[in-house]
Amino acid sequence: MSGDEIDINDLAAYSDDDEDLNEHEKEKETSNGKKDTHVGVHSAGFREFLLKSELLRAIEDIGFEHPSEVQQECIPQAMYGSDLICQAKSGMGKTAVFVLSILQNISPINGQVSCVVLCPVRELAEQVKRVFEAFQKYLDPPVRTHAFYGGIHAEEDRKVLQEGVPHIVVGTPGRVLQLTKEGALDLKNVKFFVLDECDRMLESNDMRSDVQKIFLKTPKSKQVMMFSATLSDEIKRICKKFMVNPKEVYINDGAKLNLAGLQQYYLNLEESQKNRRLVETIDNIQFNQMVIFVKTIPRAETLEKLLVKRNLPTIVVHGRMDQKQRIDRYSKFKKLYWRILVTTELLGRGADFERVNIVINYDMPKDVESYLHRVGRAGRFGTKGLAISYISTKEDKDLLDEVQKKLVVEIKELPNDIDPSTYMTS
Repeated sequence: MSGDEIDINDLAAYSDDDEDLNEHEKEKETSNGKKDTHVGVHSAGFREFLLKSELLRAIEDIGFEHPSEVQQECIPQAMYGSDLICQAKSGMGKTAVFVLSILQNISPINGQVSCVVLCPVRELAEQVKRVFEAFQKYLDPPVRTHAFYGGIHAEEDRKVLQEGVPHIVVGTPGRVLQLTKEGALDLKNVKFFVLDECDRMLESNDMRSDVQKIFLKTPKSKQVMMFSATLSDEIKRICKKFMVNPKEVYINDGAKLNLAGLQQYYLNLEESQKNRRLVETIDNIQFNQMVIFVKTIPRAETLEKLLVKRNLPTIVVHGRMDQKQRIDRYSKFKKLYWRILVTTELLGRGADFERVNIVINYDMPKDVESYLHRVGRAGRFGTKGLAISYISTKEDKDLLDEVQKKLVVEIKELPNDIDPSTYMTS
C-alpha cells in the first residue's frame, strides 16, 4: 500500500521516466483499484466508523455531529489503508479524513516519525497541525505533532527534533527537505504520507521535485493520500505515480464543481468606484466575518488602512510579513479579534475560516481554480455563504464567463437587497 519560498531554483521537473520513484513504488503491495466519480451521501454518524473512543470524545468536543459526504466516502477507505486520491470542494472536511484515519491507525513510537503531511504554504501547515492537536488530545499514549516551515530559523527546528522527535511531521516541502538532507529529520519509519492541496505542490516543478525527494526518503511500503479541491487530469496522473491502485473519490467531479449553499453575485463598476462600494457593502450587509481578496500586496495594505480609518475591524495578512506576524494575525482573526481580513492569493487556498460567510473579490483572481478556492472560504462544510466579485475590466468579465461555464453556475448581478437568510446560517 501504499510553499514556502523555495531557495533551490534549478531542481529537475518530475519525469515519467524517473526510475528511482517508479522502483520505490513497485515493491508496495496492491490493494483495491475501484474508481468512484460520483458518490452518494449516507446518513451515518462518526460512531459507525468504529473509531477509538478517544477520537469520538474529541469529535464531540469539536461539535461534529455527522460526517460530510467526503468524510463518509473516504474515511473508511483511509482507515482500511488504501492509497487515496480525493477531490472535493472547499469546506467539506477533507482534512479530517486523513487526520482521523491516521490517528486511528498510528502506533506512536518514541524517536520515530510515523507520518509526514506536506502543505504548499506555512499557514496551511499550521492549520493542519492544529487539527491534529484538536483530535488527538485524549489519546494515550499521546501523539506528538509539530509543523516545520520557512520563516522560522532552521536552528529552532533542529532544537525541537533534538528535544523530542514528533510522531507526526507537518510542513512545507522546502523546510522538510532541508531538515531531511542535513540528517536532522529521519523519515525511514514513515507509514503515512499525505499531500494536502496536492495540485498546488505538484504543478510547480520546484516544489514537485522537493516532494519527490522527500518521498524517496520514506519506506517503500506506506499509505499515500492526496487531497485537493481541484485536480486536472495531468495532476491526477502525477498523483498516481506515487501510489499503487489508489482509491479515487471525486465529489461533484467534472463540470459541476460548484458550491452548494453559496450565493454568488457580481457587480459591474469602475476601478475608482471599488472603495466606496466596498464600504457601503460592509455598512449595509449582515455578516459574521468577511475575507476580501486583492491582487497585490500594496493594494492589500492600502485597502486595510482605508477600512481601519473608517473604524472597521480590519486586519491584513500577506506574504511580505515575517512568519510570526502572519501566523499571529491569522490565528487572531480565527478567534474573532477582527471581523474583516484583507489578503492576497496567499490565503486563497486551504485556509479554514469557519466563521467567514462573506468573500469579496475586490480584484478578480487569475483563473477559475483560484476563484473556486477563494469563494470556498465562505460557506464552509456545507453552511451558507455569500461571494461578491467586482468586475471592472474585460479580463474580469471573461473570467466570470469562464467561471459560469466551467462550474455550471449562474452568477447574477448583485441586487440592491439580499435576504440575510440566504447566506447567514441560523
